Amino acid sequence: MTAKNNRLFFIDAMRAWAILMMLQGHFIDGLLDPVFRDSSNTIYNVWLYFRGITAPVFFTVSGFIFTYLLIRVPQNGLENPRVSKGIRRGLQLVAIGYLLRLNLGGIFKGEIYSSFYLVDVLHCIGLSILGLITLYLLTAKRKKYVFPLVLMSITFLLFLFEPLYKQWSFSFLPNALANYFSKSNGSVFTIIPWFGYAAIGAFISVLFTRFKDYKYLYPAAISLAIITGIGLCYFSSPTFLFLHELTGIELFKMIQDNNYLFIRLGNVFVVFAVFMILRQLMTNKTVLKIGANTLSIYVIHFIILYGSFTGLGLYRFFNYSLSPEIVIPGAVFFMIACTFLSLQYNKYEANIKSQMALGVSYIQIQLFELKEISIPILREVFNRARLFLRRILRTVRS
Repeated sequence: MTAKNNRLFFIDAMRAWAILMMLQGHFIDGLLDPVFRDSSNTIYNVWLYFRGITAPVFFTVSGFIFTYLLIRVPQNGLENPRVSKGIRRGLQLVAIGYLLRLNLGGIFKGEIYSSFYLVDVLHCIGLSILGLITLYLLTAKRKKYVFPLVLMSITFLLFLFEPLYKQWSFSFLPNALANYFSKSNGSVFTIIPWFGYAAIGAFISVLFTRFKDYKYLYPAAISLAIITGIGLCYFSSPTFLFLHELTGIELFKMIQDNNYLFIRLGNVFVVFAVFMILRQLMTNKTVLKIGANTLSIYVIHFIILYGSFTGLGLYRFFNYSLSPEIVIPGAVFFMIACTFLSLQYNKYEANIKSQMALGVSYIQIQLFELKEISIPILREVFNRARLFLRRILRTVRS
């Protein structure tokens, strides 16, 4: 990887693919009539399997991109400018996650619905970024191998013990916090185990950064990704079953019974390998723009599909009611529409933000002027009230 090729186009392409898969996945899953959800149908099963790959890829790529930008600068620790930017970004994602779950109708009634506190993708990615920053700072003064070792260990431990902690309700925490750890209240994602995918993405980015000048970087990376991916997909379950029979530890049997985390991680490595193989074809400007604007695409899709703020989303009108003949072309149109609106927003983003800044500035000026005008009036009212109270008190004393 030469200096002029520091940008990893295949990563942007992977992120674009993941967000488009997420759009069609959410659309079809929410609107397809249950009558057509036939587990014996090969096409439906293939779609369902690939839909399950989307979130692991998205989390892994998010961890990769953030950490790649974080560690490639010469500054280290708190001196790294990416630390403060990352903290702002992480908090921003969490805040947007909550904003998208606001319902203005409820606010006007003086209520905040329980769905506001549910945790979704943005919350988890935001917290994952903050978690990666924390690990980076804690290991900044350690030897170079400590940071990647910690990242890989966290992924392994989170995935290994998932059958145990997924049974915990975290009822000792307020629901707003418990939702980050338990799905019992309806959260779609939880920070554990999903932080594990972000951590392994960060680990991969460290390897890419350390070996960026290696002549055979991509052949080696592709080979390792394929071997690791196939190994996790096809041999992780038999391995855990063998360990259970060998040791009698029930945890290994519990993992083997529902081994989705390690298998999905294998899928992620295979996807990495495919996109690295096709990296020379991943320089299309539109694809790269989509990969660079996943946040706005996600926000737009959430508003249209789930009805953020108003509750008037497609889910409200067509939830589990459409046939494949309608939902499949609808999903294609939905992807195109969300992407188009996002790219249009990106095109005018600077102007929109400047207009918003002017609006905020105007409001601040008006509030300041109101304050300047109201102070003398309030002072006069206060003086008159004080004199009036004095007269009343004198009368009472008399």
